[in-house]
Amino acid sequence: MGLPQIHRLKHWRDFRTVYQQGIRRHSEHLVLRAWFPRAVGEQSQINPSRIGISIGKKVSKKAVVRNRIKRQIHGAFLQLLPRILDGWQIVVVVKPTAVECKYDDFLRELEELLKKTKIINGY
Repeated sequence: MGLPQIHRLKHWRDFRTVYQQGIRRHSEHLVLRAWFPRAVGEQSQINPSRIGISIGKKVSKKAVVRNRIKRQIHGAFLQLLPRILDGWQIVVVVKPTAVECKYDDFLRELEELLKKTKIINGY
């Protein structure tokens, strides 16, 4: 089971905005880019956080491998979703070294990156 539709970052303009204006943190297998769209002087409604995954053919030429990695990262985010603060737009870029990773490695690295960025509730 993947992320709910409301928590998915899908449009290329959203990805571009996160890349251009967001902050960047990295670990051994993943790069996290995050952006919090703040409306200056406005009390606007805060939307739920949205998450996108970018994985290129440098990671693996086989779509089966790339899709497996995406499913594992989606599953890790599904577990971390209740702790993630609202309003963030997050893009996870997968490095080529992630081919040998398991689900537990992705979960640990994502939690560490989210804590570094102060996106997880309580940090």
